[in-house]
Amino acid sequence: MSDYNLIERTSVFGEEIVRLCISMPKTVVTTPLISQLIRSGTSIGANYAEADDAESKNDFRHKIGICKKESVETKFFLRMLKVAIPEKLKEIEILQNEATEFNLIFNAIFKKVKSSTLMK
Repeated sequence: MSDYNLIERTSVFGEEIVRLCISMPKTVVTTPLISQLIRSGTSIGANYAEADDAESKNDFRHKIGICKKESVETKFFLRMLKVAIPEKLKEIEILQNEATEFNLIFNAIFKKVKSSTLMK
């Protein structure tokens, strides 16, 4: 898999988020965190797929902006889960690193599109 195939990469990331969440113990603390993580972690790929099929430059920029926000939110909930479930630390850190990379990638795309006159 190419690091530059963002549709595949964000899809695999979403699948890994789902697998992690399935494996976590469900408690009064973890259940809402898991729910939020599922939403934000899978939203990155869904919004990138929409951006890839955008109808306009503004639509593309908007969807990439959502990808940026969702990657930050995902990092936040992963951080909270590191505290709630320390035995999953290694798995969570791997996903945190990927979410950080996504944020950097989407920030770069957003800046380029914002200053560019071309959509892609």
